[in-house]
Amino acid sequence: MTTPAELALSHTDLTPPELAHLQRLLGSWSVLADLSFSDLLLVVPTSAVAGEEPELIVMGQIRPNNRPTMLEQDLVGQTVLRGTWSLAAAALERGEVVNGEVRHPLIGESVPVENIPVRFGERVVAAMVRVYSRAVATPHSMYEKKYFAVFGRLVKMITEAEFPFAQEEVGTEETPRVGDGFVLVDGKGRIEFASPNAINAFHRMGVYSTPEGHKFTQLGVEASAVQWALATCHPVVEEVERRPDVIVLVQCIPLLEDHVANGAVILMRDVTDVRRLDRLLLSKDAAIREVHHRVKNNLQTISSLLSLQARRLSSDDGKAALYEAERRVRSIAVVHEILSRDPSDQVPFDDIVGSLVRMAEDSVVSSHTVEITVEGDLGEVTADTATPLAVALAEILQNAVEHAFAGADAGTPDGNAPDGGTPDGAGPDGATPGPDGGVGHVRVVLAHGSQGLGVTVSDDGKGLEPDFDIERTTSLGLSIVRDLVVSQLGGSITMGAATGGGTLVEIRLPPPPY
Repeated sequence: MTTPAELALSHTDLTPPELAHLQRLLGSWSVLADLSFSDLLLVVPTSAVAGEEPELIVMGQIRPNNRPTMLEQDLVGQTVLRGTWSLAAAALERGEVVNGEVRHPLIGESVPVENIPVRFGERVVAAMVRVYSRAVATPHSMYEKKYFAVFGRLVKMITEAEFPFAQEEVGTEETPRVGDGFVLVDGKGRIEFASPNAINAFHRMGVYSTPEGHKFTQLGVEASAVQWALATCHPVVEEVERRPDVIVLVQCIPLLEDHVANGAVILMRDVTDVRRLDRLLLSKDAAIREVHHRVKNNLQTISSLLSLQARRLSSDDGKAALYEAERRVRSIAVVHEILSRDPSDQVPFDDIVGSLVRMAEDSVVSSHTVEITVEGDLGEVTADTATPLAVALAEILQNAVEHAFAGADAGTPDGNAPDGGTPDGAGPDGATPGPDGGVGHVRVVLAHGSQGLGVTVSDDGKGLEPDFDIERTTSLGLSIVRDLVVSQLGGSITMGAATGGGTLVEIRLPPPPY
């Protein structure tokens, strides 16, 4: 979807400061739509093309949340001839508010409009078109009269380049709207008017006296935003916590005349429930992180016990079995370590891969150097996927560093590696791997896309036996890998000869949900 900034850059001659001014207006004009009970359009002139009639483009649109919309269509990005929207063009050219009625195919009926020039510095850079129904043209209640009066003051500020405010941070989802609670104060901070919803907010804060004629501090509400906004002529947002169980978000918008604040609009929104949910989420996140942290610690304790028990055994087979179990437990602990930092359902698998590679490199005990490189990434996967995939990848890497480059003397009596490894043989460069100090290479390639996830591990070692089949392997480690990939992850795994020699392992997992 094209953004307002992209529209302006591609169709107009607006400078970056002018564009920033209009973006601030788009971020703060919800108060204008609500105060005027109107739909608002922001139109800017397009770049002039010789020989063609000038056009206007709709850069932004907003609807009121306290009245039915007059414009059901989304007009953002529409271009019209200036002659078609002559009132908006007149406001742009004359730099003054132009009222009238328009009938346009996009609108579908004749409706009253108010065209307000938007000034930045000395230049009119856009026109704000107010489209409203005849039913709201005349105010019928006190609060409608106050709303229209404040809207008129803000319109004057727009035409004099005083609204929106420079450097204002706008556009947050929690920003109060007029319907949440509206308070009007004079230049000294005394309340002139408070809407029914604002009265409700005062009641929530324990204030039951009539607010009109009093300052916030006189009502017992320590809202420094009001005085600060009046003193600095700049909008201020703060949260007022009247009691531990009541939190009200207060936004104060100063009303200026000749760069001096002679009043302010205060919008109030009760965010007690929102903040309570925020605190519950923080508490839940902290609890989840603590659980993963304790699981990680317990797994590390188990890993240490297995290692300690292995050192006390005299049987080489028993030692090897315990060390393998210890390594698998450590692989699971790595996942929980990542989850203890961020309790979300998604785990950055790249962080896990780095830890698994270091574990494999640290396990190399022969004089043969093994280098492991990683290419690509899997992005984020769910914890349910990360744990079995981490164990599988750790097992494959361990097989590669232990058996792919070992000599016949390092394997079984018949020359085969004990855990699905490969027989002795020459590498692709003709050199025979072994304790001669050569360098072996293991390459891990990670990929993700619409077809799913892919993990490829290749080495330039001895390669596999000619009749090797992972479906019939008796290796415990490879059997675990196969069961994790196929049964638990619903994927596929193949093992074969790599191009140029060595072993190639390919894991394919189906696409999300992950």
